[in-house]
Amino acid sequence: MGSVPEADWLNLLIGLLQGAQLQLLRVLDALGLVVQAHGQPAWPWDHRLSGENLLIDLGQARRLGLTVVVLAVAFVVLLLALLWRRRRLWLVALTTLLVVLAPWPEANVVLVPAYPTSFQQSPTGFTAASIDRGRVLYAAQCVACHGTDGKGQGPLAAAQPVWPPNLAGPLLWRRADGDVLWHVLNGVRDRRGAVTMPGFGPALRDEDAWALIDFMKAQGAGESLRAAGLWTQPIAPPDMAVQCKGKPRRMLSSWRGQRLRIVAAGGGQPLLEDPRMVTVFLKPNAQAGDAQFGDAQTGDCVADAPTAWSAFSLIAATDRLAGTQLIVDRDGWLRARGEPGKNEWSDDDLLCRTDAPARAGSKPLPLPPDGLGALIARMDAEPVRFVKGGFVH
Repeated sequence: MGSVPEADWLNLLIGLLQGAQLQLLRVLDALGLVVQAHGQPAWPWDHRLSGENLLIDLGQARRLGLTVVVLAVAFVVLLLALLWRRRRLWLVALTTLLVVLAPWPEANVVLVPAYPTSFQQSPTGFTAASIDRGRVLYAAQCVACHGTDGKGQGPLAAAQPVWPPNLAGPLLWRRADGDVLWHVLNGVRDRRGAVTMPGFGPALRDEDAWALIDFMKAQGAGESLRAAGLWTQPIAPPDMAVQCKGKPRRMLSSWRGQRLRIVAAGGGQPLLEDPRMVTVFLKPNAQAGDAQFGDAQTGDCVADAPTAWSAFSLIAATDRLAGTQLIVDRDGWLRARGEPGKNEWSDDDLLCRTDAPARAGSKPLPLPPDGLGALIARMDAEPVRFVKGGFVH
């Protein structure tokens, strides 16, 4: 592993932890050994393996990686013991020795508290409609304590037993979505068992709770952009229906694997189709046949839902979205923003950056002469590496 960049083997290890647990839960569900919680299989244990801490403690991550390798060798030796009778006792003894001598990591690093919903995912996905629904619910249920910006400074914040957390900071992004769902519905308690946040299960349906989580993600992305000038945590574009002239409507997420350019119409300057990207025009209540925003010659497509406009305004941290351009990479992450009236792209427009180390012996990529081309080249060369709640995305 010495020649493999740190990010590669660590992502592989975290992905292995995630995949093994998900497959285990699916097998248990298929066998009828787990109950259902909120319409999905419930995790049956109080703890789960998490990769989030491994990003912080690389020493423990390496120990876990070596342990996985040793256990794989022990499994092979055990299979040989079943087939080779003459050496069975010796091989079983070697298997036991390998398990005992494996460099097991500290349990408190790898194991984290789990909830029945820890492995659950939103049944609707991160959509513009869900964000819009979550906006209404947040105003009704959360704003008094968490504040309009999610920073925990609402009018009732000081009266709470514990000051509400900053939802615009990294806390929300460090938790698995299923864990957040559990806290929304069942509340939060401190180490002594005292309630620090009430549960909203009696007031919210499951789909409402997921919509609330979607809104908090979008709001947190926008607030981080206001505060730091960057999306400090990766954010995907809200999914929405798109109409391309002469073709059936399709969801924005169906273009996964291709670059997207999302343009908020009304900037005053017409844009031509760029062969490097699929261009989608965003306009409230636009008609798919409107020649200004999409026609058969350019192949441009239009998203006309008002909820889409408001969701992108929230994430882009602006009340004046018209003319804004957003670039989505092949993996489905928002990476760059072009402000209204700006004709040229530069490295400053890359608002979701990665700290992935360069590969050993790699040569710098020749950058295209145009700013957008250079931006695309950098996005392709530096894909997003993101772990949320211990799960690789």
